[in-house]
Amino acid sequence: MVDNRYATALVIGSVLSLLATVYLSVAVGTQNWFQYNNTVQHPVQQCINTTVIKNEFLTGEFDEKTYSSHLFTWNGTLGLWWRCIQVPHCTHWYCCQQGDLQTGNESDNTTQQRNCTHQSGCTDPKTETLCVSFTLPQQFSTKVKQNTSEEDLLRTYLWRCQFLLPLVSLSLVFLSGLVGVCACLCRSFTPTLVVGLFHFIAGLCSLGTVCCFLSSVHLLNSEYKKPKNVGELVGWSLYLALISFPLQMMAAALFLWAARSHRKHYTRITAYRVA
Repeated sequence: MVDNRYATALVIGSVLSLLATVYLSVAVGTQNWFQYNNTVQHPVQQCINTTVIKNEFLTGEFDEKTYSSHLFTWNGTLGLWWRCIQVPHCTHWYCCQQGDLQTGNESDNTTQQRNCTHQSGCTDPKTETLCVSFTLPQQFSTKVKQNTSEEDLLRTYLWRCQFLLPLVSLSLVFLSGLVGVCACLCRSFTPTLVVGLFHFIAGLCSLGTVCCFLSSVHLLNSEYKKPKNVGELVGWSLYLALISFPLQMMAAALFLWAARSHRKHYTRITAYRVA
């Protein structure tokens, strides 16, 4: 027989574990972990061939310097698996004003200035979001320092940890669920202690994911000199991952308390009967 207090603790712990798993799974699968916002001048006010930008971002080679500059310029978002930018939906040359043009090469820009006019329906172009996922080799690629071209061990391992830790956390929760099912089938309360330990480690992995991601983003912005006019904003996906940490910790505490209290309770009953 199981006391009602222990059964209630198991039910509440299971619900908390389920919520934490759902939150962490949604966070891992979405791209809104970190957002950039160009606060001074919107990118669509510059005369830029958006088709070239789209092709370079979607089909270009994986280069951290290139895609980070796109993130800074085009109000990008960054996730564990994804990188996204927002560009005008129009695929032609777009200029808001002729005075906004940058005249770096006068001979090359003369034709562009003449042909760069508002097209029908694109005077205020709507933006579209373009997303590219990081492949598995890219997740484990070595990060290098921009100036010396040497391996940056700190950024390399932070990037790998932010990818591996949430997978470890979800795997531990799934494994603890299997252990809990076996405990129910065997009618034993002892495996509940293992379930609590698994949830405790999973919570630490969830917290480590958030810490590693924020640290790697901070180092990325420092390495490639994020412009001062580009603002930063933590996305809702990161908050979901952060919320999963206390939920897993509370579930672990309930499982550990139920296992230890149940064991002490029935140890005392057994000793009393023997006496």
